[in-house]
Amino acid sequence: MAPATHDALPILDRSGDIPLHAQVATLLRGDIRTSKLAAGAVLPSEAALCDRFGVARSVVRQALAALAAEGLIQRETGRPATVAAPQEHRRLVQRSTGLYEQFAQSGVTLQTRVLAFARAEPPADVAAFFGTTQLLMLERLRHVADAPLAYVRTWLPASAVPGLRAEDLTDASLHGVLTRQFGLRPGAGRNQIRAMAADKKLAELLDTQAGTPLLMLQGQGMDQHGKPLEWFTTWHRAEQLVFDVDVSMGHESVQPRLQDTAAQPDAAPNGHDPLERAQALVAELSAELARLRSQS
Repeated sequence: MAPATHDALPILDRSGDIPLHAQVATLLRGDIRTSKLAAGAVLPSEAALCDRFGVARSVVRQALAALAAEGLIQRETGRPATVAAPQEHRRLVQRSTGLYEQFAQSGVTLQTRVLAFARAEPPADVAAFFGTTQLLMLERLRHVADAPLAYVRTWLPASAVPGLRAEDLTDASLHGVLTRQFGLRPGAGRNQIRAMAADKKLAELLDTQAGTPLLMLQGQGMDQHGKPLEWFTTWHRAEQLVFDVDVSMGHESVQPRLQDTAAQPDAAPNGHDPLERAQALVAELSAELARLRSQS
């Protein structure tokens, strides 16, 4: 495969505020994440990158080292660097533990940036779940190695978390903070998965294009006392995350609810076999993602 080429000469900020190698890494990272450089593509040589960016070879080498550390490119001695296949992360959707804890257990560091945290007027279904409109809305952006993975919107009862601050939740687990500061632990709940296309706002937040398929996980959870604790909606980049479902013959943990059978959420496609339920859910998501990709 021939190395990728670029006609436009990028303009770097040479004021010294941002290191040149960081700027070069950012530009190359953008090419990779917007699919201008697909998995397996050969990057231009170090000499070609020096010419493209107008920088010294040491700058290019620092930039490539940063991308390699993030797992975005592969480098081998004597060979040109290539774009690495996207790393696939996994999430068990029937667990009450959040994304932060699940990633931590697998050794993956999940970064969290709080976008907003304040009292807000909830939608009618959210207010009905909590039995009040006195709620806090929390918006977060989750990253892995500085790559956006998920955008999360969470509703919390204001009376249950007095004094909770946005800075408490930066690069932290919401469930961990609720347990440590307020003695609240996640209990029973219900999650739903849907495939959807990214609108303009979600595309900007997740650094992708409008119309790109996303996986949305929405859930309502109780605390250990059976009181409403959270209502969350998480939009994930579908090419970076796989939803795993544990299927047990002794306990049905998956109940697929198709859009055209919303009036019968507990109806099984064929009998009550939990394996069939899981297979139906996977088939629905696969079909919907294929439809969205064909339209993008």
